[in-house]
Order: sequence, then C-alpha cells, then structure tokens
Amino acid sequence: MSTGRRIAVYGAYGHTGRFVVAELLRRGWTPVASGRDADALAALSQAFPGLATHVATIDDPAALDRALAGTRALIHCAGPFLDTGAPLLDAALRARIHYLDVAAEQRATDATHARDAELRAAGLVAMPSIAFYGGLADLLATALLDEGETRVDAIDVAVALDRWHPTAGTRLTGERNHYRRWVIADGERRYVADPAPTRRWAFAAPIGEVDVVALPLAETITISRHLACAELHSWMNLAPLVDLRDPATPAPQATDADGRSDQQFIVEVEVRANGRRRRARASGRDIYAVSAPLAVEAMERILDGRARGHGALAPGQAFDAREMLGALAACGIASALEH
Repeated sequence: MSTGRRIAVYGAYGHTGRFVVAELLRRGWTPVASGRDADALAALSQAFPGLATHVATIDDPAALDRALAGTRALIHCAGPFLDTGAPLLDAALRARIHYLDVAAEQRATDATHARDAELRAAGLVAMPSIAFYGGLADLLATALLDEGETRVDAIDVAVALDRWHPTAGTRLTGERNHYRRWVIADGERRYVADPAPTRRWAFAAPIGEVDVVALPLAETITISRHLACAELHSWMNLAPLVDLRDPATPAPQATDADGRSDQQFIVEVEVRANGRRRRARASGRDIYAVSAPLAVEAMERILDGRARGHGALAPGQAFDAREMLGALAACGIASALEH
C-alpha cells in the first residue's frame, strides 16, 4: 500500500468525478484518474495538466489493478453502481486500499454493506453512498442523537430541489435500476407502496410547504445500517421529478468558475425518539458538486484514523457526525440542528 498522497478516482471524467478530482487537488492530494473512455480521460488530462490517467474497464481486472497501484484509497464515481460497484470493490480489496463511492442505488449500497466481514478481515473501510443521496441524510440523522443513542421510533428524510437537470449518468442509472425501493416499516425492510404515498412537508424558506412523494434512495440503507428504527421513510418535492422524467430536460450547466450549476437544495431529517421530535437541515447548491467534499472529507478521515473501526461503514457510524457537518460548512454545505 502506498504511503503517499495518490488517490484513485474511477469515472474521473464524469460530471461528479471531475468535482472529486478538483476537490482532491484543492486539498493537496494527487488524483489518479481512471475510467472506461480513453478519449474522455485524454480530455480530462487537458483540463488538469499533469494528471495521471489509466484506461480500465470493469471487466479487465488487470487494468483495474494497474489503475489502483500505489494509491491509498479509491473514490468510485462511475455508475450504474449496480454494475460497477462489485468489480471496483474487488479491485480495491486486491490493492488493499479503502473504497468509497457515490452510489444512490439502494441495492448497490446494500451489496457493499453485505461484504462487511470480508472488509473487516482485510482491515479496510468501504463507505458506499458518501454523497448527496445517502451519506448526507445519514450524517444529519446521526447528529440529532445523543451519545450512545442508536434506537429511535421514526426517521423521515425530506429532500427539496428547486430543479433537477440530470446528468447522462443519472439517466443511465434510472434506466438500469428497475428494482422496487425499500423503506423501513414496523421495524422491517419493506417495499414502498405502489402508488407511492404522498404528504405535505413544511420546508424552510424559500421552498415552504409543498407536496412530497415517497422516494427512498440509499439513505434507507446507510441509516438503517447502524440506527434501529421502527419507521424510516424518504420524501421529495414534485418539481424536480417532473424535470427528471422529461427527456427534454437538459444536463446541468455550470454557472460559476468551479463548474457548479445554480440548483438549490434543502435536506431535512426529522427524528422521533423518547417522546422528543428533533429536526436537522442541510442546504446548499448543486447536488452533484456537494458529493465531492462529502467523499473527500470522509476519505481524509479514514486515512488519518478518525474512522471508528473497519468494514462497510455508514458515515454516521464511522465519524462524529456533528463535527463532520461542521467541517463541511466550509465546503458550501450549511447545516443546522433543532433539538
């Protein structure tokens, strides 16, 4: 295993991958870019002069091994993770390096957590879904709990986006991910009802009170991995789903020098436990861009020994959630806790 500052980024030329490469460079790390498209990697090296690149497809273990050689961790950004997650995790295990990804698919995240014993035996950490979908809600939910508190009555996660201009990767994942989604109901994992339930949710300004629909994503897996709750449900406002389902909706367009779009988000988490109702909120700009500081911050904490143990870990399980949210404020993710 390398003792340097080289970090592998698979899918580095993708929309989120480019944000991860830039965040690594900003923090003084040396990204090693890899992926399936040689032309895209060549274009990426023009945008980031001096960047090391490796062409590697998921069905070529030897090429993946070369791409990961001499690195300390892998941040995997190339979906659909239902297809790419296992080969990249296998490669990380062969290289004996830590693995992180930005998957939103429940089943891909669940498959990584299922390999917990193998990862613990290797002394490695895998952290799937350390991204806007999955990791952020998990940190918010955990931050609301008292020290040592792991059992709650109910958790609701509500996401509001003012718009959703999806990347090509998001559209491809939607086409690939045909599985029914899970919620936690009566203490058990169950499929979300069909048709999906709706309700009202009073978001903070500027969204306000709107209709939301059940849309559970990776946070169902990350939260239930380490918190026992009878009910765990996730919701999203309707406007971004109209965008997502319209094939004419364009891809996100950069509106600043860092490549971020002007999309605005709010994530609110409500926890009910021991007769108390508590709420946490995070807000910011561009759901793809904010996944980069989430993943890189987690990677740094794993490498410097701040992660609690080894294996397949959720961020709220591995880290001090309140402290990590505080650190992310400098990266454009504002958060607030209401006890």
